[in-house]
Amino acid sequence: MRVKARVMDADDMRRAVVRIAHEILERNGGVEGLAVIGIQTRGAFLARRVADAIAQIEDQTIPVGILDITLYRDDLRTIAEQPVVNESDIPFDVQGKTLVLVDDVLYTGRTVRAALDEIIDFGRPRSVQLAVLVDRGHRELPIRADYVGKNVPTSSSEAISVKMTEKDGSDEVLIKVLDR
Repeated sequence: MRVKARVMDADDMRRAVVRIAHEILERNGGVEGLAVIGIQTRGAFLARRVADAIAQIEDQTIPVGILDITLYRDDLRTIAEQPVVNESDIPFDVQGKTLVLVDDVLYTGRTVRAALDEIIDFGRPRSVQLAVLVDRGHRELPIRADYVGKNVPTSSSEAISVKMTEKDGSDEVLIKVLDR
């Protein structure tokens, strides 16, 4: 894959996270009953960043959890013979909470569907909202994000690559052209 364009740098990503945090607070009227859950791997890092931004704005911390949706995927048999399964960690009761599910890229909607299935196994939240850093379109399921850092229209021959300091050593979002 070759890089076609950089669509976000570290400052763009930081601003998007802060904006999403403000939008979450505005929509929900503060932090009461609010929790954030990130989808492994980069969604978990983004969830922590959103929760930290909310804490700075409101001077209150909110619970943060991590989901590994590997076993809930509808393509589990096709991704690997022995897929790597990490642990989900939701250290709070989801019952009756407003959950903000966080992921790096929204594409077909299948990852979000799997995450919703797993969340329900933890209990029944009051509501689930979706925050994504990048929405690239091409939905296969009727799923939309409530909070979007940036809409990046792509073709089917392109991919979005999100890099985060916690995993990759830098923050940026790239459009890459797939080798065919």
